[in-house]
Amino acid sequence: MEKNPHLHTAECSCCGGNLHSNDISRRKFVGVTGKSFLGSVAFSGLTWSALSAIAPVQDFDLKRKAVVVKPILTYAVPSPGKQTSWREWGGIQTEKQAEEEKSKISGELGALMKRSDFPLEILPVSSVKSDAALDGVSDIASADVILIYAAGGSSKIFDRLNKSGKNILFFLRHRSGPVYLWYEIVSPRYLRSHTDKLAVSGITEHDVVVDNQDEILWKLRALCGLKNTMNSRILAIGGAGGWSQPKAPDYARDKFRLDIVTINYDDLGELIKQAKSDRQAIAGAAKRAAEYLSDTSLKLETKREYVENCFLLEDVFVRLMEKFECRALTINNCMSTIMPMSETTACLTLSLLNDAGYLAFCESDFVVIPAGILLAHISGKPVFLNDPTYPHDGIITLAHCTAPRRMDGLKREPARLLTHFESDYGAAPKVEMTPGQVLTNIIPDFEFRKNVGFTGKVHDNPFLDICRSQIDVSFTFESTVLAEKMPGFHWISGYGDYLKEYGYALRKTGIEFEKLS
Repeated sequence: MEKNPHLHTAECSCCGGNLHSNDISRRKFVGVTGKSFLGSVAFSGLTWSALSAIAPVQDFDLKRKAVVVKPILTYAVPSPGKQTSWREWGGIQTEKQAEEEKSKISGELGALMKRSDFPLEILPVSSVKSDAALDGVSDIASADVILIYAAGGSSKIFDRLNKSGKNILFFLRHRSGPVYLWYEIVSPRYLRSHTDKLAVSGITEHDVVVDNQDEILWKLRALCGLKNTMNSRILAIGGAGGWSQPKAPDYARDKFRLDIVTINYDDLGELIKQAKSDRQAIAGAAKRAAEYLSDTSLKLETKREYVENCFLLEDVFVRLMEKFECRALTINNCMSTIMPMSETTACLTLSLLNDAGYLAFCESDFVVIPAGILLAHISGKPVFLNDPTYPHDGIITLAHCTAPRRMDGLKREPARLLTHFESDYGAAPKVEMTPGQVLTNIIPDFEFRKNVGFTGKVHDNPFLDICRSQIDVSFTFESTVLAEKMPGFHWISGYGDYLKEYGYALRKTGIEFEKLS
């Protein structure tokens, strides 16, 4: 029999069959999660009885940690002098004015807290007139971000705060008043240090905000996403790989400090075997499948037993993640290995996990997985790992078999449950995404040097002979521009426009970002 070139074999390039397996402070947020960096480690001796006390999660919850912000007002109180320039620019020249400004800052930050759609903790505002005065500010160490209100004072204060390794944001007043001294000189005197090039390590022009409270909010949203990405742990079922890129897991560890924990297939197979012998687990999976299938916006077009087996597999995966205290999972060689073990495909299982607030990716492609983790933690919503096609006429088709249904983090989109296309086996969702919905699309390169991104809209949900969840995405620039600019292979897409946040956070890792528009 002639070999079908579209089957998911070891040579397949569509779904990772040819993946190469490999067993922040602002300086990459090292250590913020408090978890150790394990690298790729195989764990054996796992038993279903040891995991079965952990209950699956049904409601969406990414469980993001709050980004902690320390606001510091810097100012000076000059003494008048006769026939000399005794004061610098700025509307804060007295202790009374400084106290009034502290109160104003507190009020503005309180308003930001109320508007925040991400976990945010803001520490009390401190005011300092010198770098020595920082000795009395005891809560700097507990912050992820130092928000400097640079009304005045010496650049020595900034230097010392910068040495803390925290992320630094400057806020400067112009029209929001009273005008700040550093509105005039933050670039020539501090960022460029009396030269023509950026001269400060770890702080760039992107870290300066003038007047705009919304800009503070979205940059803190970005830093919250970065905090929850750096040093995070992910289970790699069957090992870590990268689409045609054997170094991808190493790059992911280096740039994002990902803690990749390997669960080998022998261990997984034994867990699945034990779970299949657990009557309570089988009954629970069947019950959850029945509840899921009772959704009137869902149409079943595959065998019910495949769906029930997907729920049992979800049970195993959830308990594994909880066991290793993580919220992310990926599967290598998912077609050739999972199907015989679970008697279904993992497609629906990964969709269910994403809908429950975990981050679940097929193919163990660590070229794209860090982008998915980062975008999800910025947006607070599930993301869709997909295969792109060739752009034309302002349209590109994106498809895969593992799309979440709760793309907005709340409601389930309508869907059809079909077989996985290439194998015509198991259960895979065809999610009907909302036409007109704005999407953020992230395109990572193979060498972790640059990501490309653009916003588009869901134009249509076709039903082509390709992976089941498929969308035609429209965009407003020339198709040849996208064809020329898109690197790598797999994309990450998510509901909403988060390009600003993603680009700002990504640059903190040393990876460039290019926005197409």
